[in-house]
Amino acid sequence: MWSMYDLQRITVDPAVMGGKPCIRGLRVTVGTVVGLVASGYDVDRILRLYPYLEADDIREALAYAAWRAEEFEVPLHAA
Repeated sequence: MWSMYDLQRITVDPAVMGGKPCIRGLRVTVGTVVGLVASGYDVDRILRLYPYLEADDIREALAYAAWRAEEFEVPLHAA
């Protein structure tokens, strides 16, 4: 089983895309990649659209999105 710390290709930098999670510091967000996959684009088509991406970037974007989907917020109660 992988953990968030195994993800090496996802970067978060306030100076890039407003701090959204991106692929390797590029101006391609995880959300863009996940949205393309959700819209039916396969890996080969995404790589043709974004030739500077690699197949592992797409897999890691999906892994990151899955990890984030499993998170939940715990309300803090004032004492």
